[in-house]
Amino acid sequence: MSSNVEDVLVIGGGAAGLNAALVLSRARRQVLVVDSGRPRNAPAHQLHGFVSRDGTPPSELLAIGREEVERYGGRVVAGGVRAVRRDDGGFEVEVSDSVVRAWRVIVATGLRDELPEVPGLRERWGRDVLHCPYCHAWEVRDQPFGVLGWQPGAVHQAMLVRQWSDDVAFFAGNLGDGDRAKLVARGVRIVDGEVSGLVVENEELRGVRLADGTVEALSALFVPPRFVANDTVLSELGCELGDDGWVQVDPSGLTSVPGVWAVGNVVDPHAQVVNAAAAGAKAAIAVNWDLIEADMLEVAR
Repeated sequence: MSSNVEDVLVIGGGAAGLNAALVLSRARRQVLVVDSGRPRNAPAHQLHGFVSRDGTPPSELLAIGREEVERYGGRVVAGGVRAVRRDDGGFEVEVSDSVVRAWRVIVATGLRDELPEVPGLRERWGRDVLHCPYCHAWEVRDQPFGVLGWQPGAVHQAMLVRQWSDDVAFFAGNLGDGDRAKLVARGVRIVDGEVSGLVVENEELRGVRLADGTVEALSALFVPPRFVANDTVLSELGCELGDDGWVQVDPSGLTSVPGVWAVGNVVDPHAQVVNAAAAGAKAAIAVNWDLIEADMLEVAR
């Protein structure tokens, strides 16, 4: 294929995108990673559940990943993708103030977390206002937890975080009898009333304040966010959505649009860092073979 066209453009420089770029660079592919520099897990001090990297600061993991990609000839540039278009069997991509052409595209743009409008919540996100118990609950184990029952999935989360503490309060919102019975059976304390704010002292969460002025003492508050995919690029390319509203991919990450793969949280809201990295590797292997097949077809002509 033409040497003035990237073999693969990877959009997104998180674990999924960097691992895809690493595998492809080691396969001697010409790879460019475009990284917006806004990782979802930036507020977190450490990442967990990734063997050999447990406890690593997210920024350190990404720095190591970029260095590894570049070691094998891949390139990582800072910037944002403004538009992606099909072009002569490949793709033309507007990256900040330049245009890049590539034969294949891997989209690893992640998602964003929508949180309830509780004053102070966003500022504590990833510190002591938390989402994933597998990522964070060990660090606050055996302390009093709260779970904000503001949307479906919160009851499940409350029953889950009970694994790490005997003192879990569920701030109920609208709670049906069936869910109430489940929480009682799991040993979760139910607090009826609207959470109006957080109580923070010396830069640490001390509790939540209810609308009636009552303060419930807590060391951590778990909040299940609404996941919103950063899938603008995929939508513009016409990638098909499933009934759940998320872009659909095959086991390798291939979308309905030939030549376009999507990996990580942009298509899987529940993927942790280790899952996203694995998805990037799987997509890279599929992309490399797809390019090999395209080369063979070109020769056969």
